[in-house]
Parts: sequence; structure tokens; C-alpha cells
Amino acid sequence: MKAILALEDGSVFHGEGFGARATACGEVCFNTSMTGYQEILTDPSYKGQIVAMTYPLIGNYGINLQDMESWRPHVAGFVIRELSPVVSNWRADLSLAEYLEKNGIPGIQGIDTRALTKKLRVRGALNGFISTEGISEEEAIARAKNWQGLVGVDYVKEVTHKEPFLWDAKDEQSASFSLTRGAGKTEPRNVRDPLPAAEIPIVAYDFGMKYNILRRLRQQGFKVQVVPATTSAEEALKYKPAGVFLSNGPGDPAALGYAVKAASDLVKSGVPIFGICLGHQILGQAFGGKTFKLKFGHRGANQPVKDMQSGKVEITSQNHGFAVDPKSLPSEVSVDRINLNDETVEGMRHKTKPVFCVQYHPEASPGPHDSTPLFAEFRALIEKKSR
Repeated sequence: MKAILALEDGSVFHGEGFGARATACGEVCFNTSMTGYQEILTDPSYKGQIVAMTYPLIGNYGINLQDMESWRPHVAGFVIRELSPVVSNWRADLSLAEYLEKNGIPGIQGIDTRALTKKLRVRGALNGFISTEGISEEEAIARAKNWQGLVGVDYVKEVTHKEPFLWDAKDEQSASFSLTRGAGKTEPRNVRDPLPAAEIPIVAYDFGMKYNILRRLRQQGFKVQVVPATTSAEEALKYKPAGVFLSNGPGDPAALGYAVKAASDLVKSGVPIFGICLGHQILGQAFGGKTFKLKFGHRGANQPVKDMQSGKVEITSQNHGFAVDPKSLPSEVSVDRINLNDETVEGMRHKTKPVFCVQYHPEASPGPHDSTPLFAEFRALIEKKSR
């Protein structure tokens, strides 16, 4: 199955197709993670994007049904150097190619991903078109050029849960676990750590939330009521939450006026708030700031972030193409974390209200666990406010 990847600048890459016989447009971006392709595929933040992996060999451990980060994959297309011909992991339920085919997503292998990555770093993120259906170069380039792009588009409404729900009411999905092969293939997570009582009610806004965020919140003793992205502050506060969490998600934060309005009202209410990724960008706008599009974004599990208060450096997992403009923030908001590669804003904290947020993913999945304590910090903030 032949495949083609075309960029809006006229570049064309030919390779071998895998996954579904399909075509798709999207913003072409690269991810520097060496592992975790399954979690990347199922991260709702990748809605509308064609993801290229910089690590050359992908697919060697297949796909398992336990490690999904949402209910389905969200990438528009998948680009890799080489698809492993062998799936070798006892937890695997199917191969990467089978998983993409099942979900209607085209993949391309055998292209020079180093050249593609260098182009995206020099030129910036580019709109692209991927096909495994025999499309000509001319048509592929034209469709890449004609795609609307991400700026100004609301993808959140396409990935958020449509109805509110209580996360893991029976405590079956949130415990930390150890893998024991002898337990059988159906449920290898048989050695589980005990969970604390779910004693602190919070509301979590789902802008495209990864499941491991919900697991981490539950592990801190939170009873998590998940609400759709369009929920107003008034509706959220009817649940009488001790705190509010604002999740990650896809697309342009400047297109989410309804979310910014809700966040602004929540900040004024005085309820403790913790936001990550898109939630961080929404809070930045709620504070009165502005966001802008990064040249090629931060996507990978090795982004260095400096805590300006302690001087500590965390290696973080990130996936975002927009950032908050620090010059647009009011004086009552402090920038307390920066990216050491480009000095963009990675964390903010309100000086008088119980609100803080980070641009990265403290739940990782995939990625390092340096930032996991931020969930405990959210609990401590709530407990301090309730005294």
C-alpha cells in the first residue's frame, strides 16, 4: 500500500502505507518521545494533527487495551521511519497497524523523519495531507494548502464528553498497579496499591482530558465530577466542589470564549483552581492575558522546566502548540515556571487567589514523573482554603 505525505510548502514524502486506507488533513508536528506511541495516539490534544515520531522504530510492543488515554485515537494521521515487523510484548492485544486500521487512521512509514523534523523546526509547523489511497502529488499538495489549519478553530467541542459523569465511582480504574504476568492476559493489573478515601469533591472540566489525569486526581483522595467543556461556572459550582480542575485539550485556546468566561467566573468565586496545558492557556486568558502560536510547539517527554521559586528543574512531558504571552499578564499574576529551551511560560500563579496552573503534563503517560507532586499541591491548596 503506497502512501504520500504532502506539506503546504510543496514538499512531498512517499512511503509505504499502514493502518487504514484513508486520507486526512492536519497540522504536521513531531514528537520526540522514544516510547508511549499508544498514549500519544489516544491523547485528545492531538485532534486535527498528523503526528511524526522522531524515534526511528515504532510499534515493537503493539497496542494493549489497558493503556488508552481516552476512548479512541484522535490523531489525523501517523508518520514514522520504520514500523516494527514484530510485536513482542505479553500485554499486546493487537498491532499498531491493526489498531490504526480499526479506527480509520492512515499511517506512512519509510520516509526520512529526520528531514521532516528539521523542516518543521526551521519553517515551523505546516499544514499537511496524508493518504494511503493513491492520491497524486498535485492533489495532495493542493489539499494541504487548502486546509483551514488550527488557528481560530474549536476542536474541544469534538473531543469533550457530552454529559457529566462521576469518575471511577467503584474505584476500579484509578489505583497504581504493578504488572504480574502470571495473572492472565485479561487483566494484568492485579497488584494494586490501596486508594485513599474519596473525601474531597472537585469538578474537572473536560476539554479533552487524558484518563491518567483522572487517575492521579483520584489517587490524591479527590471525588472527581467530570463536566463537559461548555459547562458554565454557575453550573459547575452547583456540585459544591472544594476545587476545580481545568484539563488539557486540542486546538487554539483563543477560540474558546465560553471556557475563558467560565474560568474567569470561577476565579472570581474564590474556589481553588488547578489547570494544565489548555487549562493553563484558558486561565491565562481569564487573567486578562493573551496566547500565541509557537513556531513548532513542544511535544515530547524531555522538556526542561525551571521552577523560578526553588530553582529546581523538572523534566516534563508536553504536548502543545500555543503559549501564554507573559507581557500580557496583569501584575497580580506571577510566572513561576519557564521552559529552559525557549523561556516560554510554563507555570503561573495568582498572587491573591488560590489559583495555579502549568503548561505541561504532570500526569505524564508517557513521560517522567518529576511533576507528579503538583496533584498533592492541589490538595494542599484546597485544604488550606477550607481551614
